[in-house]
Amino acid sequence: MGAGHDHGHTHGGPPPTGTAAAAYKGRLSIALGITLTVMVVEITGGLLADSLALIADAAHMATDALGLAMALLAIHFANRPPSLSRTFGYARAEILAALANCLLLLCVGGYVLVEAIHRLITPAETRGGLTIVFALIGLFANMISLALLMRGQKESLNVRGAFLEVLADALGSVAVLISAAVIMTTGWQQADPIASLVIGLMIVPRTVKLLHETLNVLLEAAPKDVDMGEVRAHILALPGVEDIHDLHAWTITSGMPVLSAHVVVSGDALDSIGHEKLLHDLQGCLGDHFDVEHCTFQLEPSGHAEHETRLCL
Repeated sequence: MGAGHDHGHTHGGPPPTGTAAAAYKGRLSIALGITLTVMVVEITGGLLADSLALIADAAHMATDALGLAMALLAIHFANRPPSLSRTFGYARAEILAALANCLLLLCVGGYVLVEAIHRLITPAETRGGLTIVFALIGLFANMISLALLMRGQKESLNVRGAFLEVLADALGSVAVLISAAVIMTTGWQQADPIASLVIGLMIVPRTVKLLHETLNVLLEAAPKDVDMGEVRAHILALPGVEDIHDLHAWTITSGMPVLSAHVVVSGDALDSIGHEKLLHDLQGCLGDHFDVEHCTFQLEPSGHAEHETRLCL
C-alpha cells in the first residue's frame, strides 16, 4: 500500500506554491537593472582611469547580470505546472541556473587572477581619484542589491548564487577603493593589480562552496538539514513498525525536499491501528521533526521485501 503526503513549511518568504526563489523574482529583476547600470558605469570609469581593478569588477558585474538573467529565466520555467512527462515540472531549472552561475564565476575569477599577475609584472598608470569615484558608485549599488537578496539567499540556491555574485562585487568595490587610495597617497601602481588578485581570490572559494551544494542536489544527496539516521530511528520507533528499507531523501530544488520509504509493518499492528492511522503517524513524525516537502510511504507485510529488486539504505 502506498501513500503520498505533502507537508509544507513556510519560512516567511516563499509562497505556498512554486519554488523558493519565486517569491524573490521582483527583487532579482531590480538587482539585474542595478547591475547592468553599474556595469556600464564601471567599464567607462575603468577605461578613463586605466584601472584593471575597476574593469575586473565591471567584468564580474557583466557575469552577474548574465547570472541574474538566468536565475529569472529559471524561475519562470521552474514554476511552470507539472505534466504527465515531467511530473515535477521544471523545478530543476533553478539548480541548473545555479550550476551555470558557478561556471561563469570560476571563469571570471580565473581571468582576473591571470590578468592581475600580468599587471604586476608590467604595471599600468592608474588614475586613483577617478577610480575612487566609480568604485563608490559601484559599492553603493551593490549594497542595495545585497539588501534585496539577503533574505532569499537563505532559502534558494538559485538566489544564493546571485547573492554571492553581488557580494563578491561589493567586496571587489572595497578592494578597488583601497587600491585607489594607496595609489593616490603613495603612487604605488602595483596596488591596482593586487586589488584585482584579492577580487579573484574572493570569487573562487565562495563559488566552489556553491558548486558543491549544487552538485549535491543534482546527485540527489540527502538534504543537508535532514539526518537520515534520525529519520530511520523515528520511523522505527512508531508502534507496529518492524523495519524500513528503500529509504531515500533528495532535493528537487531549493525548498523542495522529498522522501520515500518502504515501511514493514506487522499484520496485528495494522489490524489494531489501521492503515490510515499508521500513515498519519508516519507523516506526523516527519512533519514534526524534519522539514520534508513531500513524503511517500509504502506499507508492506513482513517478507514482502524479498520479492523486490532494490537499492537499500
